Order: sequence, then C-alpha cells, then structure tokens
Amino acid sequence: MTHFDTRSGFVSIVGRPNVGKSTIVNSLVGEKVAIISSRPQTTRNTIRGIVTLTDESTQLVLVDTPGIHKPRTALGERLNTLVYGSLAEADAVLFVLDATKPIGPGDRRIAERLMQAEAPVVVAVNKVDIADKDKVLLQLSEAGEWDFEAYVPISAKKSDGMDLVIRELVALCEPGPFFFPPDAKSDQPDQLLAAELIREKYLARLRDELPHSLAVVINELETLDNGVVRIDATAYVERESQKGMVIGKGGKVVRDVGTEARVDLERLFGTKVFLELNVKVEKDWQTKDELLDRMGF
Repeated sequence: MTHFDTRSGFVSIVGRPNVGKSTIVNSLVGEKVAIISSRPQTTRNTIRGIVTLTDESTQLVLVDTPGIHKPRTALGERLNTLVYGSLAEADAVLFVLDATKPIGPGDRRIAERLMQAEAPVVVAVNKVDIADKDKVLLQLSEAGEWDFEAYVPISAKKSDGMDLVIRELVALCEPGPFFFPPDAKSDQPDQLLAAELIREKYLARLRDELPHSLAVVINELETLDNGVVRIDATAYVERESQKGMVIGKGGKVVRDVGTEARVDLERLFGTKVFLELNVKVEKDWQTKDELLDRMGF
C-alpha cells in the first residue's frame, strides 16, 4: 500500500447560473483563471483552478462548472452534461448559493442530485456583503435541512470567508499525490484562456443585446522570435444583425475589446501580445453539434 505525505482532491464547484462560482475560483486561486460576467451561463467549459497549500501539503483542484439550468439548445445540454460529469469525478463538492435570492427550485434540484452523489458537500452562501443579514440566516437554516458537511457564509468578491472554505475543503481531502506542479494555477490550454478573456470583454459591453450568441475561437497562437505572442482570434455570432453590434460603429467595439483584452493577455503570458480579432457569422451555431465540436464545447 502506497503511503503519501501529501493530500489532494478534485473539488467540483456547482450552483445555479450567476451565483459567483467563477469569482470564487479566482479568489481561491489568487489570480484570474475563470472569466466573470453578470450574464448567466458565462462559464462554458469546466475550468480547473489549482490551489496548492505547501504549509498543509495539500493540493485542491477546483473544477468551475457552468451553471445548472433547464437546457434549451444543444449547447445547454452539453453544459449540463459537463456539470454532471464533473460530479462523478469529484472528491468533494462546493455548492454555491446566492445570499441575495431565496432558495429556489433550481437550488433544490441541485441539492437532490448532490444527496445522491457520493462526494461530501460544503455549502457556500455567497454575496453576504450585499445581502440582508436576516435573509442570510434564513438561507443558512433552510439549507441546513440538507444536512451537508459544512455551511460557510462568504463574499467571494471581497475574499471574505475564503479561508474557512479552504479549511473545510482541506479537511475532506484524502492522502494522495499532487496532480500538478505546486506553482501551477490552471490546467487550461492557453488558447482557451485567451478565448475566454476576449469573450469576457464582449460580455461586459453587450450585455442583453447578445446573451449567448457569441463564441470566441483562437485560430492560431504562437510566440514569435522576438518573444511577442501573436494571437489570431475569431468572434462568432449567429446573425448578420449581431455582427454589426460586435464590430461597432466604425469598428469601435472590436477595437476597444481588442485593446482591453490585450492588457489581460499580456498579464497572462507575461510578454507583449499582438492580437488580431475578426468577426464572422455562423448561423445557429449553438444548435449544431459539428460547430460545437469545432468550437471546443
């Protein structure tokens, strides 16, 4: 029998759309590995953030899942499948509730699913910094009926209570090897991180006009001889009318998105970035399996 001096575990982070899962991942990791937006369904892939606590000889691999919802498209069905797949592989689950909203049918549906799963569950009640205290207490007592491992009120945005979340998750880890080098922050390929950072800038700008019709694909990513990273990216939309919004009057939107994304990309790669961003129409891409495959979903 192998003896390990280290502990490790895969932690699946689940919850309804827009409860703050990506903010929690970024806060726990200590840097941006998942994009954030006020739009539901922002996360489309299972982003893995890595937290290594050398003083505790423990590594947590955080799987930030898309929000569980009632699917309306082939993309929606794939997102839910991603979530349930991550639950099957999890050593522990962090179930996130939104303190500013009452516990609803969606939360209860997830809780029922988690009670059937074998992994232990820690409940994080997020956004307590902007929620009424009585509502937070009510939500904690209601959620307490599920009888999960632990309940922690937090504000991921302000990084309040995150140390308690870490402590609860570490307690659930079994002895085992580190899955990644101690200095790793994410296992996502550079192409995916770059595409997500670009998409985040669009989501912040377009909000309601373009809910889920936008996808960003990196066609090429290379490091030139002078150390500059060159990125060729395409933003896909579903309608000709949406193309105008994504480009903007006189190309203003695509130009501003490129400028803002470049700042994040240069931070990500630690070097100068040359970004070429084009816009294309791919009709009804969310409903076509072959297009979803090509776009990496």
